[in-house]
Amino acid sequence: MSDAMRAFIRGLPKAELHLHIEGSLEPEMAFRLAARNGLKLPYASVEALRAAYRFGDLQSFLDVYYATADVLRTEQDFFDLTWAYLERVHAQGVVHTEIFFDPQTHTDRGIAYDVVLDGITRALDTARERLNITSRLILCFLRHLDEAAAMRTLEEALPRKGKLAAVGLDSSERGHPPSKFERVFARARREGLLAVAHAGEEGPPAYVTEALDLLHVSRIDHGVRSEEDAALCERLVRERMTLTVCPLSNVKLCVFKRLEDHNLKRLLDRGLRVTINSDDPAYFGGYIEENFVETQQALGLTRADLVTLARNSFEGSFLPPAEKREWIARVSALEVA
Repeated sequence: MSDAMRAFIRGLPKAELHLHIEGSLEPEMAFRLAARNGLKLPYASVEALRAAYRFGDLQSFLDVYYATADVLRTEQDFFDLTWAYLERVHAQGVVHTEIFFDPQTHTDRGIAYDVVLDGITRALDTARERLNITSRLILCFLRHLDEAAAMRTLEEALPRKGKLAAVGLDSSERGHPPSKFERVFARARREGLLAVAHAGEEGPPAYVTEALDLLHVSRIDHGVRSEEDAALCERLVRERMTLTVCPLSNVKLCVFKRLEDHNLKRLLDRGLRVTINSDDPAYFGGYIEENFVETQQALGLTRADLVTLARNSFEGSFLPPAEKREWIARVSALEVA
């Protein structure tokens, strides 16, 4: 890649719409937090932990992910985690981010919901003041747990729902269709929260349809298997539904064998509102810039494609309309620069 193309990608204003904050926990930070909290990780060293990041599928990743998240114990831990992510992506052209967090990962091991929320939101507020990064926070339910557990989490979160923009659905997709959580999402919508959901990563296109029809989502997270259903693709184009695609993650979790095999360019050319995101960057080999750079190289994306991807990220965001228009205009100007 030329230096000019890399600089163009870095300078392109971007919104990141698919980022699990727990998935930005780098091995070095994991060991620092473990030491601070008097814990011992089940890995001998940073190198040994990083070596464990070889995954055969989504579940093999989640096993490591949940074990490592155990080092997150205090409000300061959650602040440090979130602030490290924000500082890194600020240097990569991210001006707006919509962050997922998984309360159940923490409350189920005795960490209070408010501890998690306060640490994350303090970092988001600091980033707005110091880095001029705007943000939204999305509470995700763990789909491998039952609906009752999700409803309890929602009830616990509602007294401070003003800190949240939306609810989402993540974790193991196979065997856990969106329909399992229809009543939880209906309750969240009645409380004024928007909805998103992981669908069509390892799960079938039917899961995307369920997320649309039953959960009434504003975005589909991943959605790459939608390509298998022509009618669904036509619907996604017609409804201007945003897909928050995570290319390096999809390769790392064996959704695609190689990045060159990824369908992002095909989806883009079909008119789907595709975006590029990093998912769980500490585990999957790159933050948003690396995802843009490596996908551009693997799929031969043009500058016009890159501008479209960045513009899509703002169009699909939960920013107010005036802020969306401002960023879209700035990005679009780069297409003809």
